[in-house]
Amino acid sequence: MIPALVLTFLLTTLSAATPPPVFDTDGHPLYTGVQYHILPAGGGGGLTLACPFGVLQSDHPASLGLPVTFSPALGGGHGRSIDVQIATDLNIEFAAMTICEQSTVWKLGAFDHAAERWFVGTGGVKGSPGRSTARNWFKIVMVSDSQGKWGQGLFKIVFCPSICTGCHVLCKDVGIFVDGDTGNRRLALTDFGPLVVQFRKA
Repeated sequence: MIPALVLTFLLTTLSAATPPPVFDTDGHPLYTGVQYHILPAGGGGGLTLACPFGVLQSDHPASLGLPVTFSPALGGGHGRSIDVQIATDLNIEFAAMTICEQSTVWKLGAFDHAAERWFVGTGGVKGSPGRSTARNWFKIVMVSDSQGKWGQGLFKIVFCPSICTGCHVLCKDVGIFVDGDTGNRRLALTDFGPLVVQFRKA
């Protein structure tokens, strides 16, 4: 029999090691298999897809964009829904019918030398965490204000995969890059000003 003191210690340790969940705009945890809209906290349209490979912010302020689903690298298995946790590796996938031929799983594209940016696109592989899929994994992290206080329900998306031991990867926030030629607001890695978002259940 495990002594009560030891059992309490084990439960406390396991609880402390479990990352907190990501919350939607209603204050409920995000769950796998449920569709959500990713909405910029500062206003503007939601996120959408432009074939063949671009993830964009809609130029229509009232648009919610396309819904997405989240699939953690360490899933529940057997179709069991689990909550989406802070700072854990996730696949993000547009959950909508499109005319795009490639998958709608988010993926970090190749470096664009003309724009000098790493753009977020689609065409990724869902699941199979490892070296060959490292570009397909993103994380959701809470954001804080200038005084270090955590915002209520405010998050940012980061690219910093930890599913591949020994891989050399970038660790940067996902922000918005405005294309000077087209005016498109493309998701790209940034060192300055992440895109702060909220999640609304679709």
